[in-house]
Amino acid sequence: MRKIIYSFAALLAAVAFTSARPEGKESNEKRTIYAGVAFYNQENLFDTIHDEGKNDYDFLPDGSYHWNSHKYNNKLANMSRVLSELCTDRVKGGAAFIGLSEVENARVLEDLVAQPALKEKGFKFIHFEGDDRRGVDVAALYNPKMFRPKSCKLISVTEEYKAFSNGHITRGVLLVEGSLLGEDFAFMVNHWPSRGAGSESREFMGRKVRAITDSLVAVKPNTKIVIMGDLNDDPDDKCIVEALKAKNDVKKVKETNDLYNPWYETLRKKGQGTLLWDGMWNLFDQIIVSKNLVGKDRSSFTMFKNEIFKPDYITSKSGRNAGGPFRTTLSGIWQNGYSDHFPTQIYLVKEIDK
Repeated sequence: MRKIIYSFAALLAAVAFTSARPEGKESNEKRTIYAGVAFYNQENLFDTIHDEGKNDYDFLPDGSYHWNSHKYNNKLANMSRVLSELCTDRVKGGAAFIGLSEVENARVLEDLVAQPALKEKGFKFIHFEGDDRRGVDVAALYNPKMFRPKSCKLISVTEEYKAFSNGHITRGVLLVEGSLLGEDFAFMVNHWPSRGAGSESREFMGRKVRAITDSLVAVKPNTKIVIMGDLNDDPDDKCIVEALKAKNDVKKVKETNDLYNPWYETLRKKGQGTLLWDGMWNLFDQIIVSKNLVGKDRSSFTMFKNEIFKPDYITSKSGRNAGGPFRTTLSGIWQNGYSDHFPTQIYLVKEIDK
């Protein structure tokens, strides 16, 4: 990853760039700054070239999906459109940081950020090749006008998970630490084992991410932590509530290392989810925040809103999945859609002196 030099003037320009329409009336002495963070499962963002040692054969020209350059290029254009529009409701420049899952390799990310919609905004990517046998990895995009990465690593769980799961492999955790408009943040991007692997597999990952979180808080208590990903479970499932120990009730977020998960109300009270199957909603795509991102004090960044991003054009219009995500493929047939998941996003806000 190329080193990027940031000047104080550039940082001030970035602050001005992220300001957007106000949330109500502002005082004469304070200026409100917004920043956006998002997550989006890319639904098999594969190129058409075989990666040695990976089971990517379905996404070759002679594979079951008959994946070719035309389909791949359409996929890139479709996904870049959505990614470029995330968080633009309040932030002119879009999201500062976007976690991704189901990307094959660095090559597809190079092609993705070269798409006009993302190239115009200057997005960069972070990726490490993982151990997943099918070749799907987690990754991140970031806008260098808003977020400056300082430390990036993929925390592998392969050996521990093999011992736990009789030789199976799952994806590691991408940990990115850096500065978001002058404040220290740590992002963890996840793609936990599928439901076919059983709840115990996701509980394993929940405990792992909890341990990483506790270590970060112990060493850097002021760093703001954001855990995101396709967790393959809902906000009130065991791996999140008991293993990760993320709390669904903001009133119970009291200790320094507590985590708040705002998506329970979205799914259980509002009836909204990120994937639909046979008329039933799930909300696997979650963004969970540390205690220091919760509250009414806006002297530093605080989360004030979470939402599912589902414009009409990425929504299926017919069939058993009507109202759900407009997928790239359905029952093996190319739909020229987007993803089988809706993306999720959160907005951060702070007030600074004018």
